[in-house]
Amino acid sequence: MSPDPLVLDLLALPKAVPEARRQVRAYLGSPCPDVQLCVSELLTNVIDHVGEGTPVALRLTRARDRVRLEVTDLAPHARLAPGRAGDDDESGQGLLLLAAVALRWGVEQGRCGKTVWCEVRPGEE
Repeated sequence: MSPDPLVLDLLALPKAVPEARRQVRAYLGSPCPDVQLCVSELLTNVIDHVGEGTPVALRLTRARDRVRLEVTDLAPHARLAPGRAGDDDESGQGLLLLAAVALRWGVEQGRCGKTVWCEVRPGEE
């Protein structure tokens, strides 16, 4: 049986990113760089594309062989697709990173916003 999920309600602010990563690490009980990277990328995506200070719900559930991360915001449109950032670009690579480390990922459009989710192997424990 999997443990209760980690649920964080927060504002999408730059200072919330490292705190969310710390709470995810504590929930998992060990470092998990891929999951923590996905937390950073999905929260930063909200900050950059929806707006700083946007209310966000982060939900992390653990199964035997994978971790599912969901980040929900109130933006009504989901136009997420990995792009092609140039070698010297400082942004635009977040979804490419997500696609590289996640087993699978996607977007669920709701009536009151969207949820971007990914599933990642938890790593060695």
